[in-house]
This record gives sequence, C-alpha cells and structure tokens, in this order.
Amino acid sequence: MWAADPGDWQTDVNAKTVLDEALDAVFGEQRPPGLVTTVREGHASTVLLEVSEDADMLIVGSRGHGGFAGLLLGSVSAAVAEHARCPVLVVHDTPA
Repeated sequence: MWAADPGDWQTDVNAKTVLDEALDAVFGEQRPPGLVTTVREGHASTVLLEVSEDADMLIVGSRGHGGFAGLLLGSVSAAVAEHARCPVLVVHDTPA
C-alpha cells in the first residue's frame, strides 16, 4: 500500500504541476494565444460556476473518475453545462 507524505504535498503547487504537464502533453511549448489557466481550491463545480461569471468559455471533460463509466456526463460537467454564465464546451474522450 502506498501512502503520501502530507509534508511533501502542496495543493496549489502540485495542482499547477499536473495542469502544466497536461498542457505540455497537448500543446507542447506552443500554447494557444490567450489561453488563461488558474488553479483554485474548492469543489470543482462550485469553482467553475464562480469563474463562469467572467469567462468567455469553460472547457470541461465529459466525466471524471466516478463509478458510472457509461454516463455521457459526470456530475461536474453536467452542473457546469446547466448553470454556467458562459458557453461550455464538454470534451469527450475518444476510444483508443
């Protein structure tokens, strides 16, 4: 069994690292002009709905790591798509 050392965990730093690695995997060093990223603490749908007030668009994945793999939308993407104050793009994973 693996256990993380809480002393090494820095939520904001680790989340930013994961975000940067994901963006590097998709775009390499050439990020789209105007792309703005932020890391914020809180429940995902609550935070996304808050930032939708001033956003031009939100882009979310179709589902997270929940137990219902056959669902088209997860709870966060469904809540954001229904209640956001800006357009929402829901990106679905493609089968390999």
